[in-house]
Amino acid sequence: PEGWNTVEMYINGFSSSLPAEIQFEAMRKVPGFENVAFFRPGYAIEYDYFNPTQLHNTLQTKQIENLYFAGQINGTTGYEEAACQGLIAGINAVRKIHNLSAFTLSRSDAYIGVLIDDLITKGTNEPYRMFTSRAEYRILLRQDNADIRLTPKANEFGLVSPERMDKVNQKIKSTENISKILHEKSAVLAEINPYLESIGSTPLTQKIKISSILSRPGVQLTDLAKYMPEILKEIETQPMAEEAAHQAEIAIKYAGYLARETENAEKMQRMDHIRIHPSIDYERITSISKEARQKLTHIRPETLGQASRISGVSPADISVLMILMGR
Repeated sequence: PEGWNTVEMYINGFSSSLPAEIQFEAMRKVPGFENVAFFRPGYAIEYDYFNPTQLHNTLQTKQIENLYFAGQINGTTGYEEAACQGLIAGINAVRKIHNLSAFTLSRSDAYIGVLIDDLITKGTNEPYRMFTSRAEYRILLRQDNADIRLTPKANEFGLVSPERMDKVNQKIKSTENISKILHEKSAVLAEINPYLESIGSTPLTQKIKISSILSRPGVQLTDLAKYMPEILKEIETQPMAEEAAHQAEIAIKYAGYLARETENAEKMQRMDHIRIHPSIDYERITSISKEARQKLTHIRPETLGQASRISGVSPADISVLMILMGR
């Protein structure tokens, strides 16, 4: 359905850019659609394409300084995909004019970072669309923490009102406070055991921290807090209590996964800080594979991190580059 107040339906899986009369005839051959009527026929868009591997991660072209490309010309499709590139290209163009440092987002900062990194290191053989499956740090790139991840960055450019920034800071502070409560306070057996029994979880025989109980399968903070009036009161007095409590609960439940993903992201960021000299001649490095030499020569990655994400460049090839760079 296209909306609550319309009979218009989008026929998913029947996308077509054939002539309208052929689309109409084909649709009416589908059982049940013999009397279908069109609001609009399907369509396709053709546009020019620039190989995105020839872009810096600021979206400035490598060959022509001060020329920035964003949107479909870089091989993407979709509104959000184009808009996020325009945002990054625009920010960096303005910062370049004022001789300020470049602004980039890493793969662990935002999906924008994933999209741009994919384009500049892998290129694309078909219109690129952003899917969550393309990101390796999906536990960090959650919808519920997007404001915490990105609002401070937006605030640096004056894109956020003081009220909005204050709200995010309140959420961060409240999350810290609630997390501290959950890690430091112990559960009272008489209060908590009826709840645990009601969800089929093993009752407590000794006092343990509330955070340990939250780590159990099936335990939800919103339900758990109802059995602990004092704790509930402490949580509810925090600004933005509901959102902050949700953040604190996620951090506790997925602590191991978050720690591992954060560690992996930090390793990759360290690689991204090791810059490759732009004049390096890969063809003379015979100890790396021929495919790697060809890909590295064509794409010209700016950092070891970028080089490691190029298809056809193996960990062994990266090790050779690290040795040559004295790492």
